[in-house]
Amino acid sequence: MSQASGSVANKIVQKLGSKEFRSYLMRQHFWGPVANWGIPLAAIADLKKDPAYISGNMTLAMCVYSGLFMRFALAVKPTNYLLFACHVTNETAQLAQGFRFLNYHG
Repeated sequence: MSQASGSVANKIVQKLGSKEFRSYLMRQHFWGPVANWGIPLAAIADLKKDPAYISGNMTLAMCVYSGLFMRFALAVKPTNYLLFACHVTNETAQLAQGFRFLNYHG
């Protein structure tokens, strides 16, 4: 390992071991988005399933939900980028599901 990469690794280890990072792990700004990742992961997994089972109403609701919460994630202080990334992923997956629904029923 070169000296530069060792220095970077040491900084990462120090950051992960810091009191601020441990405090972040114990707050809702971390655990809320982590728990929320189940929604986009399920939507991504559903992309391989038969489009006959897609609910157009639920897909629309999930698009609206993620759109609103993307805005919320950027508006709260401190800005919650983990929540924002979760909802961007969900919005993308739900839009893909919506297009599959329209193609199937159109």
